[in-house]
Amino acid sequence: MLIVAERVNASRKAIRAALEALDAAAIANEVRIQAAAGAHYIDVNGGTFPGREAELLCWLVDVAQAETRLPLCLDSPDPQALLAALARIKGERPMINSINLEPERFEKILPLARQYNAKLIALAQGEGVPAASAVEKVELATRLVEQLLKGGMALDDIYVDPLVFPVGTDSTSALATVTAMREIMARFPGVHTICGLTNVSHGLPARKLVNRSFLAGAIANGMDAAIIDPTDTLLMSTLLGAEAVFGRDEYCMNLIEAFQDGRLT
Repeated sequence: MLIVAERVNASRKAIRAALEALDAAAIANEVRIQAAAGAHYIDVNGGTFPGREAELLCWLVDVAQAETRLPLCLDSPDPQALLAALARIKGERPMINSINLEPERFEKILPLARQYNAKLIALAQGEGVPAASAVEKVELATRLVEQLLKGGMALDDIYVDPLVFPVGTDSTSALATVTAMREIMARFPGVHTICGLTNVSHGLPARKLVNRSFLAGAIANGMDAAIIDPTDTLLMSTLLGAEAVFGRDEYCMNLIEAFQDGRLT
């Protein structure tokens, strides 16, 4: 399972405060603890500051790269912010979060991914309301993947996000999402699926329990990447347990190693 660590996000109060103060030590600490917890990519998001997103995203890239050699996931819908931040990447191939079927966004972000050899998170979303049913999610994802392939992207560099919605307002969304994941990966062998996990529990009590339950179901249906908080030890334990149960951890070696290291909760 590829883990994109989500904590360096301007929507979080602590990160917003760190961005306002340009507190590099606070950001570096978030990067450090996520890397130590098992992240494979560090997501950096400098949004919510009108007119300053490019500046702050570049600053986050510099701070994160000074702290870790892990690759970065650049999280912005703004092509200009992405272009500025991509030019500062020094290490491994970055990831872009995200592209969708909106023509203007698609036409500006795809060339950036190709120019900088970046992986892409592809949202099953067009110009209208995001798809709710599994059938609609698969249809949008199919169109998006086909256009990305025509545009020169490799399947292995595409991470499709079918977009899960809060089950508190749409009780069928989690099931529709994992059903879509299974079908998308069957249609395009070699493509990846991913999701921003915590959206599933928005507005509910016991959110972490709901998140863990959804994660296990998504892994059972083939999801092989997730945007999560790797410092959540219960969530990471669920991930390891689900991968072992559903044949994603040969001889359960990752689970055994985590147990021996005292990382299971």
